[in-house]
Amino acid sequence: MRNSKFALTFAFAAMTLWAAGTALADQSTGRFMTISGGARAPVGHTGFCSENPSACRGGTNKPVVVKLDRSRWDELLAVNAEVNERVRPVTDIELFGVEEYWTYPDRGAGDCEEYVLEKQRVLKARGWPESALLITVVKDTNNAGHAVLTVRTDQGDIILDNQMEAVLPWYSAPYRFVKRQSSTNPARWAAISDERVSTVASISE
Repeated sequence: MRNSKFALTFAFAAMTLWAAGTALADQSTGRFMTISGGARAPVGHTGFCSENPSACRGGTNKPVVVKLDRSRWDELLAVNAEVNERVRPVTDIELFGVEEYWTYPDRGAGDCEEYVLEKQRVLKARGWPESALLITVVKDTNNAGHAVLTVRTDQGDIILDNQMEAVLPWYSAPYRFVKRQSSTNPARWAAISDERVSTVASISE
């Protein structure tokens, strides 16, 4: 999956999310992704779970939506920036000699899945609930597969991405959302119904 980055500022991200304020209070605005049923787990995630079973065990019947206050928001910005800076973008072919391999970036390098897994690991270590930190597969503006981290909050679903320095509401990201981890079982996946009218709506399968 692609590793190119493009610059957006934290100030823009903060303004985008927090200026929405009460305008996001209505569920009909689409601040949360719509889940349309189960989906097949990506091959890379299945392999990751085989090698890291503790990361894919458990689950809950009561998934948590995090209350997003200023402190939590600042923490998301910091973790996204720190991991994006620390991990060097390298393809799976270059690093592992295979097309698709998901693992933690303990070598200090990786592609989009390594960034996502590391952000998920760091936030969990800081006390964020696992059910609110979901690996998500999207199609980018070139119709290429890409992975981001969805953080489920009371202000809506928020995206942490290695291709953007900004942390944005999911509906502001220039992607078509395909599927994500289940919020009740980290080994299972759910399909996303992305029907937004946007620049990515015309991307074909």
